[in-house]
Amino acid sequence: MPDPAAVTAPLDVLFGPLEPAGPRVGADTGEPMMSSLVIHAHGSVEVGVWECTPGGWAITDRGNTETVHVLGGAGTITDADGTVRELGPGVTLVLPLGWSGRWDITRTLRKLYVTVEGA
Repeated sequence: MPDPAAVTAPLDVLFGPLEPAGPRVGADTGEPMMSSLVIHAHGSVEVGVWECTPGGWAITDRGNTETVHVLGGAGTITDADGTVRELGPGVTLVLPLGWSGRWDITRTLRKLYVTVEGA
């Protein structure tokens, strides 16, 4: 049986400190630096907060499904078919297993995420 759910204060999720995670590997624009905080991890599921400074990178054939809720910042996400979605506070999206596309962050972006490996 998994551990009880983690409880994180809303202001910590929105504004709290995160752990530095280094530069975004594969970035082809800017010098995006990441930070994150894992709130809960069990088996193939992880829930956390992630933040990244401006920059851009491509993703090919992602290996998990990610549900994202943007808490702050701005940018775009472009699907492989060219569909562009604006990212900003309140935007929620799902990037399915196998998704390919591009992230371009224009203002430091913070998101709440849930990933499920292999799903």
